[in-house]
Amino acid sequence: MPVRQKRSLLNHKNCIILSTLTESRNDMSNTDYKSTDALMRHLRNNGISISGSSQKQQLINTGYFHGYKGYRFFVSSHRKLPFHSYNEINATIQYDTRLKTLLYGKMMFIETAVKNIALNTIMAEIDSSSIYDMYDKVVSSYKNSPPETSEDIRKKYQNNKLNLQGSIQNSIAAAYRKGNPKITHFYNNINYSDVPIWAIFEILTMGDFGYLLSCLTKDMRRKISRKIGLNLSSDTDCTLVFKYVYALKDLRNAIAHNDVVYDTRFRKMDPSRPMKQCLVLEMGLLYINFKTIGDYIILICYYLLLLKVPRAEIKAFIREFEKITKEYEKSVNPGISAITIHPDLYSRMDILKKTI
Repeated sequence: MPVRQKRSLLNHKNCIILSTLTESRNDMSNTDYKSTDALMRHLRNNGISISGSSQKQQLINTGYFHGYKGYRFFVSSHRKLPFHSYNEINATIQYDTRLKTLLYGKMMFIETAVKNIALNTIMAEIDSSSIYDMYDKVVSSYKNSPPETSEDIRKKYQNNKLNLQGSIQNSIAAAYRKGNPKITHFYNNINYSDVPIWAIFEILTMGDFGYLLSCLTKDMRRKISRKIGLNLSSDTDCTLVFKYVYALKDLRNAIAHNDVVYDTRFRKMDPSRPMKQCLVLEMGLLYINFKTIGDYIILICYYLLLLKVPRAEIKAFIREFEKITKEYEKSVNPGISAITIHPDLYSRMDILKKTI
C-alpha cells in the first residue's frame, strides 16, 4: 500500500477513534445523576418553562424518565411535541392516566367475558373438562385437517398444536411454582389426576388465550365467534375471534404496565382487512385503522354491545372519554392538541353514540 494511502487510512481511523471517545464522554455525561433542580434547569434550557415548588413536585411525582422522556413525543421519537411548559407535559401525563383508569375496568370485563364464552363453548363441544380432550377434538393438527389441506399446512397445524401444549404446560408449571391455589389444588390432591380446562383458563394471559383461539379448528372458532356475536360476513376464515383478542391484549398490557396509551404506541399488530371491515359495518363508520385511541374506544364499545352491556352505560363511557379528552385539549397549546387529538375524533364519537 502506498505511504500516502497508509497515512490517509491512519488519519481516518484516528478520526473514528476520536469521534467514538467524544460520543462516549457525551454518553457518560448524559448518564450522570442530576438533582431535581438540575433537571428543571435542563428543561428550561430546552425551552420548557418550569419553576416553583408545585412544578418541582410534579416532576418528582411523574419522574423525568417516565414523565418527560416518555411523553415528549407522539407515537415515535421522530414526532416531538411542542411543549412550552411543564404544565402541558403534566397535563398530557394526567390525560393518559385518566384514560387508563377509564379503560381498565372495561378491559377486565371483556377479557373475563370472552374467556368464559370460549370456555363454555369448547367444553360443550367436547363434552368434557379435560385439556387432552380439547387437544384431540378441537385443536387443529396434522390428523384432523380437512382432506384438501396441503402437506405444509398440515405440518404447520401440528407445530402450532405442539407449541400450544408446551405453552400451556409452562403456564401450569409457573403457576405451581408460585403456589397459585387454582393449580396447586389439583396437583396436591390425590383425588385429582388432571387440571381441568376451566382452571387452566384462569391462569392464561390474554396473549396465551389469543394463541389458543388461533389454534382451534375453523369450525370451533366459528362456533365461538357466533356465541360472542361477531359479524362473520367479512371473516370467512373466522380469524376475528383471536385477532381482536390480540389487539385488545396490546392495550390491556400497556394499561397493566403503566405504559403510554393515548397515542397507541403499544400497538404491535397490523389490523387485517376483516378487523377493519367488521367495525365499519357494525358501527356505521367510514374507516378504522387502529392508529388512534379512538379506534380502540370503538372496538371496546363493539364488544360491550356484543356482551349485552346496557346501551346507556356504553354511551356514558363514550361521553366520559370525550369529557377527559376535551379537558386535556384545553390544557395544552394548539400545536400539541393538533397532533395528539385526531381532527375527526369527536365526529366519529357522535356516529358511535348514534349507532349504539
